[in-house]
Amino acid sequence: MIFRLDERLLFPDPELAEEDGLLAVGGDLSTARLLLAYQNGIFPWYSDDEPILWYSPHERFVLYPQELKLSKSMKKVLRSGKFSVTANTCFNEVVTACSSVQREGQDGSWITADMKAAYAALHTLGYAHSIEVWHNKELAGGLYGVQAGNVFCGESMFSKVSNASKTALTWLCNTTSYKLIDCQVYTGHLESMGARMISREEYMAVLHKTGA
Repeated sequence: MIFRLDERLLFPDPELAEEDGLLAVGGDLSTARLLLAYQNGIFPWYSDDEPILWYSPHERFVLYPQELKLSKSMKKVLRSGKFSVTANTCFNEVVTACSSVQREGQDGSWITADMKAAYAALHTLGYAHSIEVWHNKELAGGLYGVQAGNVFCGESMFSKVSNASKTALTWLCNTTSYKLIDCQVYTGHLESMGARMISREEYMAVLHKTGA
């Protein structure tokens, strides 16, 4: 059963999501609703021609930072000093770059104008973060996402220069700020770096764990 949200600030039990993870339709992208969603393992994912769709997959594609795998060639790139990395210096530019990336099997971007505004508001309040990778003083790649307790909920990443997004993800793993990085959508490239599927129960246990 797919639930229809109204103006009330609440979500149904995530365990009631459909097989594909779709839980609810409607509502809004207010800061309060987005934070409530992420705190309960729910995220929005929809296109401009659709109502807001809220997902809570029964399995999560995640990366434990300590399980990060780097190829010999990637280690060489990191040692070379080719890239420099910053955090939260140009959040909106990273989101815009992510929205313009052409992705195989996707017609257009799910990062709508409303989504950009909503995550910019979360960033202003300190809940959404960006990692920027620079090459020759130009923005070469990066990623952004939302912090929810011990979990970094990755929203999107991009590369204009080979290995730039991998550099951003490696930097994020090495910060030791998060117990888990939620990759949301499976990709073979993230799997090659150590990401794997876990159950919702395991995901929620990390999400709601406090302290070290």
